[in-house]
Parts: sequence; C-alpha cells; structure tokens
Amino acid sequence: MSRIFGNVCQNGYVVRDIEGAMKHWIDVMGVGPWFYIQDVKTDWFKCRGVASHVKMSIALAKSGDLQIELIQQRNDAPSLYKEFLDAGHEGLQHMSYWTHDYQALYDRALSLGYVVGHEGCIGGEKGRFAYFDTQAHPGTIVEISDISGSKGAMFAHIRKVAADWDGADPIRVVG
Repeated sequence: MSRIFGNVCQNGYVVRDIEGAMKHWIDVMGVGPWFYIQDVKTDWFKCRGVASHVKMSIALAKSGDLQIELIQQRNDAPSLYKEFLDAGHEGLQHMSYWTHDYQALYDRALSLGYVVGHEGCIGGEKGRFAYFDTQAHPGTIVEISDISGSKGAMFAHIRKVAADWDGADPIRVVG
C-alpha cells in the first residue's frame, strides 16, 4: 500500500495490439471477461498542459481485487501512452489509485512535487483522471482516478461479473 495514494486498484498495460493482448489474458492467464471500449470518448484530455485529441481503445477486466486495463492508442496525439511506446516499451505502464475525493488527492500529489504528465475526464465532472510523470522507472507511472461518478459504477459492475465468470462471452463490447 502506498503511504501517499493508498491501495493499488488497477495495473494498466499499454499495448500495440489490444485484441491480441485480450486473447493472451483470456487464453493464458484465464482472466476475463473483458469489457472492451473500441473508441473511448473523453470529455477533455491534456498532455503536459496542452489539449490533445488522443484516440484510444481500452479493455477492462478484474483478477481478484486488481483491475487489469489494456490501452491501445490509435493515433499519434501527445500522451504518456505514446511516449511509453516511443521509448520502446510495451506492457505495464501505470498503477492506478482510485478515490472518491479526487481533488484532495490531486492537490496533495501536487503539493508533494508530483507533476501531471497527462490528464483528462470521461463521463462528466466525476470522471477525472491524472497520470503523474513518474517514468524514471518504466511501469510505475502513478494514475489517480475519480470513481465517485459513473466510472465507479462501471468498475463495480466489472468486479461483480468477473467474480462469477465461467469463461463464456470473454469479450464484451461496450458502447
């Protein structure tokens, strides 16, 4: 557990082939079902303080208490995902910490010297997220995510479905 952010709730993997990555997690790791959003709609997205029109696909599944997120960026817009891939990496990029008091955690991180690499919002004001630029060691970017809105409800649904998953219908397209 992080003394700053709390429990790790999600590991996020940046991949070049999200469909292939889901297949691996299903067939090799036995993890699913995957909730797949082919075209993520952000309310807004900024990389290093500048608006960016990132296009991405994500897939979400649970393994016990840990959510697994797969992300494939679909364009060349500025983002930490693109920087990670451009540096020759693929795989674990970030660990996410979830909160119902996003602004307090965001402000605390900034007061401790963390610098926002990219941030955005999905699904309204209570869907904010920020990735702090902690790339000195690949795989340890810190994300914080507001789960007090619809995103939190979706995450709870994924957890519930995963608990009883029998292997059927391993990829469920959302939206």
